[in-house]
Amino acid sequence: MRIVQSSPIAFYDLDGTLCSGNVVQRYAFYARNHPSKLRAILRYSRLAASVPVFLGLELYSRRIFNEVFYREYRGMKHEWLSGMAEELFERAVRPTIYAGAKALVDADKAQGFRTVLVTGELDFAVGPIARHFGFDKVITNSLLYRHGSATGRVKPPLIAEKEKAAAIRAMCDGSNGDLGCSKAYSDSISDLYMLEAVGRPAAVNPDRRLKRLALRRGWLVLDLKNGNTRPHL
Repeated sequence: MRIVQSSPIAFYDLDGTLCSGNVVQRYAFYARNHPSKLRAILRYSRLAASVPVFLGLELYSRRIFNEVFYREYRGMKHEWLSGMAEELFERAVRPTIYAGAKALVDADKAQGFRTVLVTGELDFAVGPIARHFGFDKVITNSLLYRHGSATGRVKPPLIAEKEKAAAIRAMCDGSNGDLGCSKAYSDSISDLYMLEAVGRPAAVNPDRRLKRLALRRGWLVLDLKNGNTRPHL
């Protein structure tokens, strides 16, 4: 009988971990560049007026924030959203990537880790990001469409909080990944379930609550903002 050896995987959050951008900024790019100038003005104005509400929702629950925020895409065409992905990356994502982010992913690959992006961002926006970093796989959210237009609803399960951890466990189970030797990187306490799912969690550019918890538990703490991939004490 042939024995297949398990291998470790490195899982990465995106916003705040590998880049300073976020889903609101990337939606703003789509809103500003909508093919209809009138709709562009209306969508961007509505977004600007709603920012305080979205900030409150994100503080309360990342999952609820995603459910509500992605309704902003309602009516946008899947073909257009996908077609704008490369321009989105060059204009709105690449400038926000932290100096040490690519080096961190490359180092894990060199050490034999399979690399996976785990993000609440939508799938059409993630392709160029995955190619830039050379990720082996991505776990993302996906909008539901009707006749090619976004309904504003997200295909279940919505990737956030506990679902990130569940997706990580499912990937390890389905691809012979060694969960105990795997890594996870995130900047936010909202990803605590994701970090606790693996044997080697790391807090990257952490918020105050996550940094305090990481130091108490002896987790690796990194700052990628200035290109530093060495542990921060």
